[in-house]
Amino acid sequence: MSDSKPAFDIRVVQDFFDHVYQDRGMVKWQGFYLSDHTNALKKQRAKQAQHYPEKPVQSLTVKTDYLQQAYLKNQPVSIQLNERDRDGHLLPDVVGQVTGYYETTIVLAGWQLVALDNIRHVALVSTTN
Repeated sequence: MSDSKPAFDIRVVQDFFDHVYQDRGMVKWQGFYLSDHTNALKKQRAKQAQHYPEKPVQSLTVKTDYLQQAYLKNQPVSIQLNERDRDGHLLPDVVGQVTGYYETTIVLAGWQLVALDNIRHVALVSTTN
């Protein structure tokens, strides 16, 4: 008995890719989401769908008093900004430590700049458990 294999012909393979096979591009990858990725997408959509209640607008004096106290005591603050998403809902509070300030801008956590006139409400965050 002879064990004969058909001869490999690169021309047949090349002809197949040139004239028969049609690459669907990115369409072929659309069904390959990992469960971790789908869970992260669900969490992101849920977070975006949250509505944050409007806190009372504080005067400049009240806001700066809280910010000064937080800066001096190295205490984190929660700041509600006057920014809304495209649906008109307030964004989540910005939370962090006041690490510096300029004339009309504060610095949170060493890198995030927040303009005083963009702040709606400031609250000190309790650090005790």
